[in-house]
Amino acid sequence: METLHKRLLYKATHRGTQETDKLIGGFAEQELANLCEDLLHDFDLLMDAPDTDLLNWILGREAIPEAYDNEIMGLIIKFKESL
Repeated sequence: METLHKRLLYKATHRGTQETDKLIGGFAEQELANLCEDLLHDFDLLMDAPDTDLLNWILGREAIPEAYDNEIMGLIIKFKESL
């Protein structure tokens, strides 16, 4: 599990744009250790989405596709609102 956390933290903090690095990376730094295996899996899948799309979904600029409209996305949006 530790290897998975390290890999996900790296993917979250090295997205390609500063905004997503800070937003997704900040979420990962704060919450990865608290996520169950299913949420870690969903987060891993989310990390494969393009930066632009991911940021637009989180900021509410575009509708979240059904495949990504899940609990982990809700947690990330809630995290963003707490900033």
